[in-house]
Amino acid sequence: MESNVIISCDNITKRYGNQLALNEFSMTINKGDIYGFVGENGSGKTTVIRIIAGLVHQTSGSYSIYGIDSKDKNILNYRKKIGAIVESPSIYPNMTLKDNMKMAGLIYGNTDINEHKRVLSLVGLDTIFDDKKKVANFSLGMRQRLGIAFSLLSNPEFIMLDEPMNGLDPEGIVEIRNLIIDLNRNYGVTFLISSHILSELALVATRYGIISHGRMLKEISKDELTDSVKPELVLNVDYIDKAYDLLSLNYEVIKFNAGVKIIGEYNLNDILKLLQDNGISISGVTKVEGDLEKYYLNLIGGERHA
Repeated sequence: MESNVIISCDNITKRYGNQLALNEFSMTINKGDIYGFVGENGSGKTTVIRIIAGLVHQTSGSYSIYGIDSKDKNILNYRKKIGAIVESPSIYPNMTLKDNMKMAGLIYGNTDINEHKRVLSLVGLDTIFDDKKKVANFSLGMRQRLGIAFSLLSNPEFIMLDEPMNGLDPEGIVEIRNLIIDLNRNYGVTFLISSHILSELALVATRYGIISHGRMLKEISKDELTDSVKPELVLNVDYIDKAYDLLSLNYEVIKFNAGVKIIGEYNLNDILKLLQDNGISISGVTKVEGDLEKYYLNLIGGERHA
């Protein structure tokens, strides 16, 4: 039976001299994933992408692409199914879009002009195919979309994007986000996306891998993440001790200098009525939903204090 696993990394270590970039790193990416790769700057995200792309070799450990071990000579054939943008698109700023596509076509082995137009239509740039405008004058979002078009020239089943939203304005971020979702849902492209913009990553990712100091801390699906992070209700009240005593009978409650915080599921109307019936004034109510950023910070914080 055909495996659903596209990428499998097993205890990869990578050293640059005395620097340990990856420390027994393991990861699994399944077909259909939009895999959100999360970690602080210098955590090893780009090194992982470079290794999978064949740009550098691991010091120890192994990985496979579509079940083919990286040491197998046939790995090159399977790597052709992968597109990648590492750090920034390799564009020629003083050339037009058409000429950039010609150069990329030579690199990717796809010189068919109709194919160039087809992939440009996928990223929304086909209408300017014949423009004489230099790519240097494109917006950053347009250059990112052009880079993704390059990666699509080989008709990849899996694309790795290294910080694709970095430096984009809000409009550009929305464009890249919608493009990723469209290619995943309508064209079956699997993605690995490294990013430190957690709020945006949470809008596209279906699974997450959280890396810190070269080690994989956790792989978790979007549904598992939602179940793992408890919602919170922050209440600013006048009689803090009294509110704490009342609410702690039925909820997990924490006191702070301006009120109390309820952790976990709650019924807001019941809570407000209980406090008001007992003469406790409420000056502020804030709902905090469980999200990727909170989960990430809790995980990294726990790791640092382990």
